[in-house]
Amino acid sequence: MVQLLLVVSLCGCVAGTPRPDAGGQRVNPIPISLALEEIITTGIRQHLPDPASARFGTMLAGERTLDGRQEIVACGTVSAKTLAGAHGGDKPFIAKVYPEAASSFELVAMGEDTEAARLQIGGSCRAAGLPILDTGPRTHL
Repeated sequence: MVQLLLVVSLCGCVAGTPRPDAGGQRVNPIPISLALEEIITTGIRQHLPDPASARFGTMLAGERTLDGRQEIVACGTVSAKTLAGAHGGDKPFIAKVYPEAASSFELVAMGEDTEAARLQIGGSCRAAGLPILDTGPRTHL
């Protein structure tokens, strides 16, 4: 997580302020249900300049309990149109969903389509046990 914070300070590529990850505790991978996918994609769309143009790549999720609170960590990529109307490249993201809090959504970090952001956020996802291998668009949701 320290590396992610370093990238944030250098390139300003994080949409939200990342919180420390409590020692990088790994998650137990889980399948992404349609309901969970809807929570994640809706939450990510709220942070895009053109939400309707979003194309999501592979998403992985896992659950864990930190400080007595259950959370689902989701990692993936999204591509959407920029404010200028051009389709941007894949942006990696890390998000959390809290099932015990009405499935509230928290965007931890969303990187720009730079290699440094992809490596930093991808590294954080791998450390949590959610390696994102495919960065190509999956579908229009």
